[in-house]
Formats: sequence, C-alpha cells, structure tokens
Amino acid sequence: MKLSLDNFLRKHRGGKILFLGREELFSHQESQRFLGRYDIELVSTLDDEVLALVEHHRLNPIEEDISYIAYDKALPAYKLEEFERLLSDSIDDDQVLMSLKLSNDQARVYRLITNSHISDKLFIKLLEIYRWSDDEDEDDNEDRGVVMATLRRFLNYKPNEEDLLYSSLTIKRLIGETEDPNLLKALLNFPNYKFMQKGKQWIRLRGVVATNPHIDGETIQKLIRYRDNRVIFYLSANNSIPLSILEEFIEMSDEDIDEALATNHQIDDEIFDTLLQRSDSVKELLLAYQPIDMSRIEMIERADVAQDIYIVLGQNKYLNESVIEYLLSMEIDDLLESLATNPSLSQSDLKSIYDREIFRYHLSLATNPSTPTELLREIYERYTRDLDIQINLASNPSAHTDILRDLFRLERYEINEKLASNPSLPLELLNILKIDTRLRNALTSNKTFTDSITKQLGL
Repeated sequence: MKLSLDNFLRKHRGGKILFLGREELFSHQESQRFLGRYDIELVSTLDDEVLALVEHHRLNPIEEDISYIAYDKALPAYKLEEFERLLSDSIDDDQVLMSLKLSNDQARVYRLITNSHISDKLFIKLLEIYRWSDDEDEDDNEDRGVVMATLRRFLNYKPNEEDLLYSSLTIKRLIGETEDPNLLKALLNFPNYKFMQKGKQWIRLRGVVATNPHIDGETIQKLIRYRDNRVIFYLSANNSIPLSILEEFIEMSDEDIDEALATNHQIDDEIFDTLLQRSDSVKELLLAYQPIDMSRIEMIERADVAQDIYIVLGQNKYLNESVIEYLLSMEIDDLLESLATNPSLSQSDLKSIYDREIFRYHLSLATNPSTPTELLREIYERYTRDLDIQINLASNPSAHTDILRDLFRLERYEINEKLASNPSLPLELLNILKIDTRLRNALTSNKTFTDSITKQLGL
C-alpha cells in the first residue's frame, strides 16, 4: 500500500523528492526548508536517487513525460495539495507572524492568506498585516484575492452561490452573519467599502461592523477613534454597546445620534429623560421603540409631549401591562386606534377595544394578527360589503383560511395584492396569483410562496 506523504517522509529520511509543475502556496525555498526537517532534498530533475514525486494538477508536456517515466519506475506520486496541507499543518503561527512583521514580506502574506489549510486564527492575524492597495476604487488582483479567500473561508453560502465570492458587496453579508469578534476586528483593515442598502442609501464597511452585536470592546474603541459621526450613529443603535459609552454619545448632542440612541434598549432612565428634551423626531422614536413602564410614562407626561407624538405609544410593542391598562383608560380615539393594531396586546385587551363599537377600531383590529380568530370572523361577517375591512383581513395571517378563500373569490386587485403577501393563503391560490405580474413584489415577500419555489428548485 502507498504510504501517506507524512509517513513516507518519516520513513525515507535522506532521500530526494522531485517536484513537477508550478508551486502555488509556498515558495521553492519554503518547501525546501520544510523537507530539510526530514533531511530530504527537493529536486527538479529525475535521477536514480529520487524516491517520490509531488505533482501539480497541471503539467506541461515535458513534465508529463517525466511523470510517465517515474510511473514506470513505480515511484509513488503525491498531489501538490497534499504536500501543501502537510506543510501548512506544520506552521508555528506565532513564529510565522513574528517573521512576517520583521520582514514585511507582503508576497508571503498574500500566499498564506490564499492558503485554505492554515488555521482561522492565523488567517485573521494575516488580514491585520496585509497591505491593501492605496486606491480602493482600483480593481487590484491581490486585493480581490484576499476578499475571495475571506468569503470562501467564513461565509455560509450554498454551492450554487459561488458567484458571491467575486463581489466585495458580499463582505456586507459576511459582517452581518459572523459572530466572531476577532474577524470583525480584522475586517476593519479592509478598504472602507461602500454598500447600497434598501431605500437607495449607502453604508460604509465601518458602519456595517458597528451594527454587529458581537463586536468586542477593542473593536468599539477602534470604531470610535475614526471620529466619524456615521459610525457613531450605528454604534448608538447597537444594543451590545455598554451604557458608559452610550452616555458619552448623548453628550455629543447630534440629532442623528440622538435618534439612534432612542431606539437602543440599553439606554437607562437618565438617558431616556434627556432624550425627551430633544427634537420631536427623537421623542417619537423613544415612544415607539423603548420599553415603557409607568415610571417612564410619568417622565413623558412631565415633558409635556404633544398629543400627536403621545399617541405613537400605541404602536410600541414594549409596553408593560400596567401601561397598556393606563392607555386604554385614557379614551383617546387616535391612541385606541393605534393600540388596536399593536400585536403585543393580549386578546382580552383587543376584545375590550372591539367592544367599544367604533368602526375605526374594528378596521385596525382587522389587520392585527393577535386579534382572536373568532373576532376576525365576526368583523368579516359584520362588514361583508366594506372593501377597507376586506383589504385589511386579506393581509392578516391569523384570518381563517375559509375567509381568505372567500376574499380570493371576489377577484379584486386591491384584495389580491394583500392576499399575495399573506403566508396563510393556501399555496394553490398563491400559484394562481403569480399569473398577475403586478403581484410579483408581494409574492416575493411571502415566505410560503418563496419556500415552495426553493423546494421546487431543490435548494
């Protein structure tokens, strides 16, 4: 039986190995040094002292002839990849890094980065010392190779998504997916790429890193040192940022940063109270997104918030039960209408809104997935000719299937548009709706429909 390359080297100390084809991940000298540990000489010509071959998967005609001769001599042949893996496993990470820092051998740094056999730990350290080209807009081959090597190593992608590796835009996806704080820190060494977001807004790489909840203290401080208010904005909205740092951000008195802080659940009552003194847009975000208890209600009322901002509380999904009870008792029409759409309310609270017998509340309840199923049926049967009620029910995933089927039979575009995005609509009806090209966007947002397409494609 042919020995593994590792065992062969241990058993045949003092021999020669012939390399055929171009070396890739390691230089000729690096390969020689490695084989020197076994007292084995690396050669490029075949003679009687050659004991084995290491071959690249692509050989020129002359090298192929030599390979055939070696085969006739029954010399064992090993793939270059096997040799490179063995050499990679022998690397002392700390020693290599020390050598690279002293020599600044960027060619070797690049070769190691493109080596899929080295450890993730060494790879990340190499990203920190790789020197990028000066012009981030210029398409540099080595820079592109580093991006591809990073994505190939760390990105969760399917076999049919190989083309993602050729786009620096995919770095944004990697930053969003990774939970490795060391990788996030290393990615800050990349060019500050610009990515297009939904809504046609741009975000830079540093801003994307600032949104990841797994960044560590060192990365946070590095981001702050950029002195970029857009980066601070994204940090301000990140729930993993320590309160002590959020307290520094509020001292900046920047409206965008204040708005980001208003959405961050890590702020304490002191910051909450301070933000209540800022602009109306900040107040609205506070009331819409912050956890609210009765002590915060008292702060809001002391701040004399305008009623059109106060009613935003009805949309807030983080109201405690005492606050909900208090708001229901206020009998403010706009507030009750807003509460009727809030899925965090209990079924009994929603029923109490319904029992007030006001149509506008019923209209809102028709959209709320937390509205009891029997209450949705009652609304449906009560307003059989009201198009607005029908449209709202068509969008509600909690509406019973027979109601959705009845609405489908009405053949109204306004209703079908809502049905097309409703994951509770039976698949056979969704497949009928796909004939209408106007419903394409609604259907692509429907998980039931997209999952069926994915299953059909075998993905």
